[in-house]
Amino acid sequence: MKVSIITVCYNSASTIESTIQSVLSQDYKDIEYIIVDGLSKDNTLEVIERHRSGISKIISEKDDGIYFAINKGIAMATGEIIGILHADDFYTDEKVISRIVKAFREKNTDTVYGDLQYVDRTDTNKIKRHWSSGEYAHGLFFKGWMPPHPSFFVLKKCYDKFGVFNTTLRSAADYEMMLRLLHRHQCSTAYIPEVLVKMRVGGKSNVSLSNRIKANREDKKAWLLNGLKPGMFTLIRKPLSKLGQFFGGK
Repeated sequence: MKVSIITVCYNSASTIESTIQSVLSQDYKDIEYIIVDGLSKDNTLEVIERHRSGISKIISEKDDGIYFAINKGIAMATGEIIGILHADDFYTDEKVISRIVKAFREKNTDTVYGDLQYVDRTDTNKIKRHWSSGEYAHGLFFKGWMPPHPSFFVLKKCYDKFGVFNTTLRSAADYEMMLRLLHRHQCSTAYIPEVLVKMRVGGKSNVSLSNRIKANREDKKAWLLNGLKPGMFTLIRKPLSKLGQFFGGK
């Protein structure tokens, strides 16, 4: 099974090298690596060029935001499996993609996900939060559940059938996509109870209370876009469920 990994970036010179290296060091060899740059003004492209031989496709042009860029990468992808690895993120070891492919094969599933750790931006050995997803069961989205998007891998045929990222959303398009695939259309999934990705702190929807409030409004919109109605406490439980991550829980 070919795996397409998409990295989108903009002015990411300080972090993207570790992202690229974590992909190129994978022991699974049938990987198509796509980088979509938003016309960076720093030396991001110089860093990318140093690794050009291991990158399948590079595009650098102005876009309308991160989800437009991801959709552009999905459209370019030729792999059966698609994963998204942002320029602040990196895989925990060289066997992550091998474990992902093994899960797809053994479970005969549409999607696979695992756990994620938020780490200090400069000292990536310092863990700030631990996101343990747990096994999925239908109905968990009502309880505020969602897996970490960078650890979520999808068969391309699912994107072809059920759609890609909804670009009317600014911070919750990943949530809406997973809600749509797993809850609304009940695509099958398999959980790998291991940390697959490390993410440097500073995600857009988590940097301030005001952004969290805006993200909460978008979470509600994600349900409405799918013709669904969240539970009475769903939108409250979603951010509250993350509190345990700071103490090593779910």
